[in-house]
Amino acid sequence: MVRKVFSGRAVFHDGVGEVAPGVTVHHIGGHSKGLQSVRVKTRCGYVVLAADATHLYAHIDGGRVYPTTYNLEEVVEGYATLKRLATSPRHVVPGHDPLVLQRYPAAKAGLEGWIARLDAEPKEG
Repeated sequence: MVRKVFSGRAVFHDGVGEVAPGVTVHHIGGHSKGLQSVRVKTRCGYVVLAADATHLYAHIDGGRVYPTTYNLEEVVEGYATLKRLATSPRHVVPGHDPLVLQRYPAAKAGLEGWIARLDAEPKEG
């Protein structure tokens, strides 16, 4: 990675940045300093890949905070930002929740419980 930085092949984004058409990164912070989430335009609207900004649906849905965090206020503000960026709260994908695989359909037959299609409409949670 260091070689890519010095050869000009790495791009850093501070705040909001577009990495490809329809794909943007957004500083969320809170859990760790500099944390970013990814917003993707899909056929069903905007899906937000929260990464560690919310580990589980229970965190963002219930206003709970993962116990390891550097800034509590940024976590709570981050939850509001994630919801604002997504087409609906159902379109926020937590970074570590196995329920993602139940709410989104499998990428194809035989991949149930392994790989989900995040460009499909999620089920109610």
